[in-house]
Amino acid sequence: MSKNYKWILVALLSCAFFFHQADRALFGLLTIPIQNELHLTDVQIGWINTVLSWTLAGMAMIAGPIGDRFSRKWVITLSLISWSLMTVMMGFVGDWRIGALVIPAFFVVMFFRSVATGVGESFYGPCYPPLIASYHKKTLSLALSIHQGSLYFGLLTSGLIVAWALGFLGSWRNVFIAFGVAGCLLGLSFIFLLKENDEDRNRVSATRERSRNFLIGYKAFFSNPSAFFAMCGFIAIVFVNNAYLFWAPKFMAQKFALSVGEAGAKTMLYHHLFAFAAILAGGFISDRFAGRYPRFRLGLQIVALLAGAPAIAMIGFSSVPAMMIAMTVFYGIFRGLFEVNTHASLFDVLAPEYRSTGVGIFTLFAFFFGGLSGVVMGALSDRLGVRGFEIGFLLMGLSYVLAAALMSVSFFFTFKKDRLVKD
Repeated sequence: MSKNYKWILVALLSCAFFFHQADRALFGLLTIPIQNELHLTDVQIGWINTVLSWTLAGMAMIAGPIGDRFSRKWVITLSLISWSLMTVMMGFVGDWRIGALVIPAFFVVMFFRSVATGVGESFYGPCYPPLIASYHKKTLSLALSIHQGSLYFGLLTSGLIVAWALGFLGSWRNVFIAFGVAGCLLGLSFIFLLKENDEDRNRVSATRERSRNFLIGYKAFFSNPSAFFAMCGFIAIVFVNNAYLFWAPKFMAQKFALSVGEAGAKTMLYHHLFAFAAILAGGFISDRFAGRYPRFRLGLQIVALLAGAPAIAMIGFSSVPAMMIAMTVFYGIFRGLFEVNTHASLFDVLAPEYRSTGVGIFTLFAFFFGGLSGVVMGALSDRLGVRGFEIGFLLMGLSYVLAAALMSVSFFFTFKKDRLVKD
């Protein structure tokens, strides 16, 4: 195997993650034309997004242990193909007739967007960080930052891509079909391009021989206070990210009387461009200092939460588009500095054989509680209009402050004891 394969692996997985996150962004960017054609309310859109998050949360209960016990290459490959096929199916949603039975468009969209897509996506998240970690030791934060950067690249370009695709392809349905087909082709290529090293193959054998208890990874996680507090920060990140991704384009379009394409570009491009830069810089910085200062990653995450909170609140109360864009930039910078260390911080305190399960538990709780932000924003919007969105962003900022307080417990009291590599 080539010495450079560890970076080829990061590049391949980054391509998969681009489609993973661009698929998430599609629905938010195309909410208005979807609502207009299918006659869906804001509360219904909120429930579609929340059920997606809850599906990801529920599936994480089994996706994590499966990632620890089976080939992560094949789990990732099948996951990518599965969610891409469901993205294709979004191009055919509407009121469906099965004999005399009529299934309303709301439930059809919820099935393909929330349930079927969520099941497919749920197996990717618990598998990619441990697979990258098996190749990258001293460059873990940098490798994860490059992979995470593909998220921002997908999201920062999604508004522009969707605006172009709508004009070129003619409808929101064709946009979903095109993205889904491209994801399927990438998944088929992974059959030949993804490889596992001896460490990952040995991990599968050792995990199966050590115990037949499917829940052993859960015991390892919940007996580790530092892992639990790290999860609290991730819950806040997902809670805010979901609300921003799903509702920011519509909020800006309504508040400042902009077109869907213009609002999507302004809310996604600048925010994710600066988040992308922050996460790449954060990877270099974290790898440089974490060896000398073991709590550096954790401390950087706490600072990012505290600094990002006021920026998120001010997104809602900005009086002009330029001010709102500036606040999305600051939110993006601090979001990036936190997310670059999401999995690296967990891996500082959780053994390799339980890492897929640990990431799955992160997903379980983060997407269950984080998914509530979609319904909260939708309900506030239906009741109070633009004012409801403003209140919603204030609540998002407060969630960052609470998460920072909980992670500080780990920083001052539990991290030193739970850290895998002792001084």
